[in-house]
Amino acid sequence: MSAQHKIGTGFGPDSTADDVLSGIDLTGKLAIVTGGYSGIGVETTKALARAGAQVVVPARRPDAAREILGDLAEVDELDLGSLDSVAAFADRFLASGRSIDIVIDNAAVMASPETRVGPGWEAQFATNHLGHFALVNRLWPAIAAEGGARVVSVSSSGHRGSDIRWDDLEFRLGYDKWQAYGQAKTANVLFAVQLDAFGKDLGVRAFALHPGGIQTPLQRHLTRDEMIGYGWLDEHGNPVGGVFKTPEQGAATQVWAATSPQLDGLGGVFLEDCEVAEVSTDDSPGVRPYAIDPQSAERLWRVSAALTGVDAFA
Repeated sequence: MSAQHKIGTGFGPDSTADDVLSGIDLTGKLAIVTGGYSGIGVETTKALARAGAQVVVPARRPDAAREILGDLAEVDELDLGSLDSVAAFADRFLASGRSIDIVIDNAAVMASPETRVGPGWEAQFATNHLGHFALVNRLWPAIAAEGGARVVSVSSSGHRGSDIRWDDLEFRLGYDKWQAYGQAKTANVLFAVQLDAFGKDLGVRAFALHPGGIQTPLQRHLTRDEMIGYGWLDEHGNPVGGVFKTPEQGAATQVWAATSPQLDGLGGVFLEDCEVAEVSTDDSPGVRPYAIDPQSAERLWRVSAALTGVDAFA
C-alpha cells in the first residue's frame, strides 16, 4: 500500500516555517541549505537558525549570501552547475569532520533560456538535479554518520510539465523552457524516492515537495507580460490576490519535511502544504504517478551516476 496519502497534520497552506517549528529544538543539529540566502531559502535558513540549528549555506554568490545572512549561517562557495565546485565544497565540508542532520536541496533555476553547463548539459536539469545529486552523494558519509538525518528535495508542481525525457534528456532535438523545468522538477522527486530506498535502513529518510507559488527571484527569467498572461500579475504588474504564498509560508513545507516528528517512519513521499500529497492524474493538487515510480527512480539514479561519476551506493 502506498504511503502517498494525507496524514492529517493540522497544518496547511497558510502555515509558516515558524509555525511548523513550534516546540521543536534544533540545538546541536547541523543543516545544509542550498540557495539559503534568497527567496524561500533565506526564510528557511532564518527559521532553522531561530530553532537552534547550525546552518551552512553553500552559495553561488558567497559575498551576497554573507551580506544577507550575517552571522545567521556559515557561508561557503558552491556552483551546482559545476561538478568541480560541488566536489570542492564537499571535500571542504567533510574535512571538518562534522555530521549532517538535515540537507535541504533548495537552490533552483526556472524557465531559463537555453543554457549549457559542464560538458554541455541542459542547465535546468544540471543545476536543479545533477548538481544536488552529486552534492548529496559526496556528502553521504557525513549524512549517514549518526542515523536520523533527512534529505529534502525541493521540487514543484512544475513536475507536471514533463516526465523524464529518456530519449532526449538534454533537449538536443529542440528546447522548451517549461518542459525542461518540468523534467528537472520530476527528477527532484525521483531522486528522493531512490535516495530514501537506499537510506532508510541506515536511518536516513528523503522527501520531495512542492513549496507553493511564491514571488521570489526564481521568476527572474520571466517577463512581466508572461506573468500577466499566467494570471500571476494584474495588468498593472501587481500580484493577483490568492495566487502566492508569502516567503515565510513558502518555506514551511521544506522546514516541516526536515524536522517534523509527524513524518517519523515515512520517507520517499511527495509533500505539499505541510502535508503528504495525494496522487493526482488531473489538475487537482498532488503528485503525478510518474514522479514517484520506483522503477523510474532507479533508472534515473543510474543515469545520474553515469553522468556525474558519483554514486555513494555503488
